[in-house]
Amino acid sequence: MNENLACTLPLKRWRGERGTYHLVTITGETAESLAMHERLHRLEYGSRRGFGSVKVMARIGATRWKTSVFPQRQKREWVLLVSKKVMRAEGLSLDDPVDLELKVL
Repeated sequence: MNENLACTLPLKRWRGERGTYHLVTITGETAESLAMHERLHRLEYGSRRGFGSVKVMARIGATRWKTSVFPQRQKREWVLLVSKKVMRAEGLSLDDPVDLELKVL
């Protein structure tokens, strides 16, 4: 099932014991679509991916990369980590609106 999703989200920072990460938190209809894809994958293959993640091809601006999104709060939210390399390439800073496109793999 290949599905294309798009949304605009603020870039956030999360500080943990192992470092600082930049991410976007996906909610609403886009999050619901990701949760449905994960459920269908689990039904079709009988197992789930690490942490219940969903593989995607992400695009912000001209930068594309293959990655995964991770569920939060009973799959009502999903998190996409944004690397410093992507932030530099696209000139992103904390709280900037991010036009995100996801192709579910």
